[in-house]
Amino acid sequence: MSEVEAETIDLVVEPDARPRSCVATATPRQVLAIVSVGICLANLDLFIVNVGLSNIAQEFRAASLEDLSWILNAYAIAYAALLVFFGRLAERHSRNLSFLLGVALFTAASAACALASSVEFLVVSRVAQAAGAALMTPTSIGLLLASFPPEQRAGAVRTWTAIGGLAAALGPLAGGVLVTFDWRWIFIVNVPIGVVALIVGWLKLPEVPGHDVPRPSSWAALLVTSGIGALTFAIVKANDWGWSSRGVVLGFAVATVSLAAFAWHCLRSRNPFVDPALFAVRPFTGASLVMAPYSAAFGAMLLSCVLWEQTVWGWSALKTGLAIAPGPLMVPITSLLFAGRLIARFGAAAVVSAGILLFAAGLAIWATLLGADPNAPAVVAGVMLIGIGVGLTFPTLMGVGAGALPPSSFATGSGVINMIRQAALAIGVAIFVAILATPVSMTERIAAFQRGWWIMIAITLAGFVPNYLFIRRKADR
Repeated sequence: MSEVEAETIDLVVEPDARPRSCVATATPRQVLAIVSVGICLANLDLFIVNVGLSNIAQEFRAASLEDLSWILNAYAIAYAALLVFFGRLAERHSRNLSFLLGVALFTAASAACALASSVEFLVVSRVAQAAGAALMTPTSIGLLLASFPPEQRAGAVRTWTAIGGLAAALGPLAGGVLVTFDWRWIFIVNVPIGVVALIVGWLKLPEVPGHDVPRPSSWAALLVTSGIGALTFAIVKANDWGWSSRGVVLGFAVATVSLAAFAWHCLRSRNPFVDPALFAVRPFTGASLVMAPYSAAFGAMLLSCVLWEQTVWGWSALKTGLAIAPGPLMVPITSLLFAGRLIARFGAAAVVSAGILLFAAGLAIWATLLGADPNAPAVVAGVMLIGIGVGLTFPTLMGVGAGALPPSSFATGSGVINMIRQAALAIGVAIFVAILATPVSMTERIAAFQRGWWIMIAITLAGFVPNYLFIRRKADR
């Protein structure tokens, strides 16, 4: 997290707005420790599942790459749609109980994932996991802000973010170790952690009451979910069924109608799911427009790296995890130690530009240097550049987008940007799966990966346009 983002979080709760009921048996640091479990579970699971995808495929031999991609996409789509919905819904109820409900749901869904007997059951369980994560994330922030005094909130949130980044960094390595026993352990490991968090949280977390705010539209949440889901489905199936096939055309049609209806709701409703007034703020619009292509490339990168190492080079899950781990590790280091200082000296737009270039450079290393013979140094060099790029770009965009909004809109704006990020992740995975298609020979497979990386580079660089038009010009003025 950048200094800009952390400082803007202080605006969410006014200095005199700390609920009296926050005084409980837990100290602020104990609250931080408890709610950090939520971000750890969500971040750890993202990278663990990517590393274990090949082992899951070995057990469910009838599943194609398109089917397996939904293990990732179902989570991203559900999380994207439910993050804003659950975040606003949780504002109406006790934050501590909502957080515990999210942990309970995530824990139970993890157990269901471990017991899955088919890809379809695993995908459904992943949707339930996403629902739990979407409930844990905003409520954990609410508990932090209510528990710490104003002068300590920025530091608390930076620590919370750093812990989540560390969990993400440990994900590939932990996944590689667990998969050596059985891929089901990547989900089983969440269960004891979640149970302990539930017990301690029930006993220690302070009560933070909800507020009388309008209930978010369930219909709008369904529209955006079906729209993103149908779009992802059509892209994934285009090569298999043909771009002009009835199923693919129907998928694109459902996506168009659903997303158009969602936009109409947001523009016309008295209680819009996403307030269109947010996009009247130029830096917020710029951050959202940069976040979309960047996140699509990020989702494709995560999938492609694991698939390359395990299917082209035949690496084990453990070796794959070790090779990937330096990248996620660079994210919290870069965002906490360097991003804030660079923003203060050069401005947010310059830092975002640097992050885009470094991310693209990492992919370019893979596209030019990786071949049939294993090349671990090239993988590590690429993933480290990507990690530094992510550490510069993601938190800076969050800080720019949310920091330009009034205090009353910070939580909603952050949720919208995260919704865009998660939806783009799913679309990026779908695009890369469509690019890979079903290569017959090793030469075709290598060419497909390289083509996919160059396409992702082009998508990443597209972020320069909104960065210049909306973020840089605003900063210059």
